[in-house]
Amino acid sequence: MSISEKDITDRSDIELLVSDFYKKALIDPVIGYFFTKVIVLDLDVHLPRIIDFWCSLLLGHSSFKGNPMVKHIALNRIEKITDQHFNRWLSLWNLTVEEHFRGPQATEAMKRADQIAGLMKHKINIDEML
Repeated sequence: MSISEKDITDRSDIELLVSDFYKKALIDPVIGYFFTKVIVLDLDVHLPRIIDFWCSLLLGHSSFKGNPMVKHIALNRIEKITDQHFNRWLSLWNLTVEEHFRGPQATEAMKRADQIAGLMKHKINIDEML
């Protein structure tokens, strides 16, 4: 584990963060099966989109087009995404951020992930009630 004093400042930082996160997530015993069995994630397609998403959120780029909520609601219809899954996703994300970065943008990346998880849980709950 390397702890850096560098903050997230550009696309290459987000590429590192997202790539390292997915290395962990794909083999994780709690959430890995979502990416390898429930849906078979094509990283060549998925990673650039997720990088664009985080560049939009953290760097103000307008490269991301899409609605990740729709995809996750559809995923939840196939395999229930529980609080345990959300907590593990957040834990791995925060661990990955903290391994590589320090500073306001790193803090913002963790804050945004927490907000996204909360919103996603809310939207999934609404969908389940319909």
